[in-house]
Amino acid sequence: MSENEQTAPSRRVVVVGAGMAGVQTAVALREQGFTGTISLIGAEPHQPYDRPPLSKAVLLGNAEHSAFDVDFDALSVDLQLGREVSGLRAGDHELDTPAGPVPYDVLVIATGAEPVTLPGAEGVPGVHLLRTLDDAERLRPVLAKRHRIVVVGAGWIGAEFATAAREAGCEVVVVEAADRPLPGALPAEVAAPMARWYAEAGAELLTGARVAAVEQGAVVLDGGRRLPADAVVVGIGARPATRWLAGSGIDLGPDGSVTADERLRTSLPDVYAVGDCASFPSGRYGRRLLVHHWDNALQGPRTVAAGIVGADTGEGSEPGEIYDPVPYFWSEQFGRFVQYAGHHGAADTLVRRGDPEDPAWSVLWLREGVLVAVLTVGRPRDLAQGRRLIEVGARIDTERAADPAVPLKTAVL
Repeated sequence: MSENEQTAPSRRVVVVGAGMAGVQTAVALREQGFTGTISLIGAEPHQPYDRPPLSKAVLLGNAEHSAFDVDFDALSVDLQLGREVSGLRAGDHELDTPAGPVPYDVLVIATGAEPVTLPGAEGVPGVHLLRTLDDAERLRPVLAKRHRIVVVGAGWIGAEFATAAREAGCEVVVVEAADRPLPGALPAEVAAPMARWYAEAGAELLTGARVAAVEQGAVVLDGGRRLPADAVVVGIGARPATRWLAGSGIDLGPDGSVTADERLRTSLPDVYAVGDCASFPSGRYGRRLLVHHWDNALQGPRTVAAGIVGADTGEGSEPGEIYDPVPYFWSEQFGRFVQYAGHHGAADTLVRRGDPEDPAWSVLWLREGVLVAVLTVGRPRDLAQGRRLIEVGARIDTERAADPAVPLKTAVL
C-alpha cells in the first residue's frame, strides 16, 4: 500500500488562519500525502498573501498585492475567506463562527499575531497600523502625498516603515520610549550604533521619548513637546492573536501564546498550533520560544503536517518530528540588509566582526564557547555560515572569529 493510500481520507483538517503558517500547513499536508479534507479559514476577504512586501513594495505602490502563488483548487483545499472564528468547543470538536459551527477532526491554529495598539490613540483620525493588506492600502496615499509622519516605535516595523516613508519623500520623526532602537530585540551595545542610520536617511529619531497623547494632527510627548503629524503610524509590537480561544480550555502562556509541545501539539487533543501564535520548547536553547518571524511560519507547518500524517498512518506512539529550529529573520532598512539567526538570550560572550560604523559588520554570541546567535549587516556570507554552525553546535575560536577577513566557517575549534 502506498503512503498516499495509507492516510485516512475521511478525516477533516481545519486550519484557522490564512497567512503564511496556515497556507503552508495546507501545502505541506498535501505534499506529505494527506488525502482527507482540508479547510482553510481566513478572517480577511483577500486571497492569502505574504506580509513582508507590505512594508515596502505594496506600501510604495510597486506591487498591487503579494498573494501566494498557490493553486488551492488544484490542492483540493476548501478556502473560506472573510470568515471570523469566535470560539473553540474542543469537547464537540467544533469551531464557532457567525455563520454557524464548523466541525473538525484535526484543528490547526495559525492565527498569527495582532499589533499592539497605543492607548488613547484608538479612533483618532490619521492613526495607522501596518499589519494587513488593508493597512498598507490606507497608507499608500499618505506616502504619495508626502505627509509629515510620526512613527511610534523604533522596532523592526517602525524602521522598515520609516525607510519607505523617506523613500517616498515624507518628513519622518520616529519616537521610541527606550534609549535606543530595537530595544526588545537586541542588547544596547549592538543596537545603539543603529541610531545613526535614521539621521543618515533624513529621519529624526527621538529616543527616551514617551507619548503622552495622540491628537488629530499631532503627537504630544511627556514634557509637552508637540510633534506635528499628518499621520501617525504605530509600531510598538505584536501579540499572539489568541483572544478568541478564551474559555476553550487550551493552555496559553503569560505572553498569550498557545503553548505547543515539541511537535507543535497543544494541550487539547487533535489540536496543533503553528506560527506567530504559538510558542514551543527549544531543546537547543533550553527555553520556550515565541518567534514572530516569517521563517518560523514557513518551517513549522512541515512539523505539523508530519504529525497529522503520522497519526493517520499509525507510525509509532509519537508520530511526527520534533520542532527545534534555529530562528531566523531579516529586515531591509535604510539601505541595509540586516539578518539574524539563533537566540542570544543566554549568551555569555559577544564577538564583533568589523566596526559598526562601517557599512558591513557582524556580531556573534557564544555560550560557553558555542555559537548560539549571529547578527549581520551587509554580510550575508557570515549569516549563511553562522546559521549552519549554530545548527551543529560549533565551538568558535574567538580571536579568529573577530577578524572579518577570516571566513567564519574556518574559525571553528
